[in-house]
Amino acid sequence: MGLLDFLKQKKNTAETAKNRLQIIIAQERSTRGGPDYLPLLQRELLEVIKKYVNIDADAVKVDLVKDGANDVLDISVALPDDK
Repeated sequence: MGLLDFLKQKKNTAETAKNRLQIIIAQERSTRGGPDYLPLLQRELLEVIKKYVNIDADAVKVDLVKDGANDVLDISVALPDDK
């Protein structure tokens, strides 16, 4: 039984590896479909906002969301509290 258990364990490892690869491929496909200008747009928005407010680089997030037949540009800016 020891040999059969060893062989069965490899199937579980292979299945786990397969699932992980599927997740990685799905993530790459979802990010690959976005336009190339989004990172540049995010940097430029950050520069403009920094002229008026002191914020960190990770405070501005730009995403392109598909809503049916429309593409929606989602811009999120986390402004600091004034104290």
